[in-house]
Amino acid sequence: MRMIPAAEFSLTREVDYGTAEQNQAVKSIVAAVKSEGDAALLRYTAAFDRVELEAGSLRVTPEELQAAYAQVEEGFLESIRRAADRIRRFHEKQKRVSWMEPEADGSLLGQVIRPLKRVGVYVPGGKAAYPSSVLMNVIPAQVAGVPEIVMVTPPSTAGAEGINPYILVTAAEVGVSEIYRIGGAQAVAALAYGTATIAPVDKIVGPGNIYVALAKREVFGAVDIDSIAGPSEIVVLADDKADPAYIAADLLSQAEHDEMASAILVTPSGQLGEAVRSELASQLATLPKQAIAARSLADYSAILLTDSLDEGIRVVNRLAPEHLELLIEEPIRYMGAIENAGAIFLGPYSSEPVGDYYAGPNHILPTNGTARFSSALSVDAFVKKQSIIYYSKEALLAGADDIMTLARHEGLEGHARAIELRVNKEGRG
Repeated sequence: MRMIPAAEFSLTREVDYGTAEQNQAVKSIVAAVKSEGDAALLRYTAAFDRVELEAGSLRVTPEELQAAYAQVEEGFLESIRRAADRIRRFHEKQKRVSWMEPEADGSLLGQVIRPLKRVGVYVPGGKAAYPSSVLMNVIPAQVAGVPEIVMVTPPSTAGAEGINPYILVTAAEVGVSEIYRIGGAQAVAALAYGTATIAPVDKIVGPGNIYVALAKREVFGAVDIDSIAGPSEIVVLADDKADPAYIAADLLSQAEHDEMASAILVTPSGQLGEAVRSELASQLATLPKQAIAARSLADYSAILLTDSLDEGIRVVNRLAPEHLELLIEEPIRYMGAIENAGAIFLGPYSSEPVGDYYAGPNHILPTNGTARFSSALSVDAFVKKQSIIYYSKEALLAGADDIMTLARHEGLEGHARAIELRVNKEGRG
């Protein structure tokens, strides 16, 4: 892992929008599902997942959901229930309410908050099976009041129809029963446009591989999407009092996600940097996903040396990381200086995995510097806001001249006349 002055580090990398071949493949898949429906889903599942499904077997049955409980440990169930409770309590605090407010001129203005009607949740399967993603996507949608939540996830074993039982049990625990055994770009297309079996949704959320990300981009506009997420990122801002073993462990917790994941230490202490580099080598040697993490550390990670903690904060704000740990003395004192970060973890015991699984805030966060302008997935992502405008005759007449002036300034005479007609008919009293 490189240790370099922060000024020499490239702070940007291009978003991966796939190769020309990947983009064309996704366009073809989406078009086929849009025109052929279930037949295309069955064909692509056989081709990509090596699972031969029969017509009518796309949906997971209630019996399969119940049977999944026999394949998971009671300890897992207890942990998922406690995590779900904490996540739900956090998101309940994000709820907004509709409001109406009368004005002195007789007008009435307001905003109505309505949940989306139907949301699709994509959950990766197979080797990248993340039950925690079920919780983080489904619970804020439920808190928002979304009445229909549908989940798609690919079969987990080549040659079988099964889905990872931990995903099924987690879905059942939070009350999701409409689940389909499909994945990839074809699943995204099915959610967006619908088939004979799957009704279309209003929004698609959830992580996936490059084909899933490209498919979400392709269908955006027909439906809303959460984001086009890039590889995972962590930045640790640390001073010379921080524990190098903790830092190394937390950097590896993200590096093991993906060869393109980014794990960065920002510190004014060269001595700490050397100690962390030594710890990384030691801990990496026994990490099960050693090869993935090693590639991430070599290609997309670094130890950035700064002249001061204040410079470190400036570097962090330029990086705008997905996850930021402040392993410094009095982290709360410096929290207000952090302008750009998806989630901020304060102190040595707030390790990033606490947020991934258990604390309550959502772990679906902006990546690739987009924390400069976007936020974690939240209840707001699953509602729409309708503006309410009521004007009395008196209120209209009072504002008529201003409205007509602005309309005519923009060359929209029809707008002005719509007001002028009412003024001439009703008079100004």
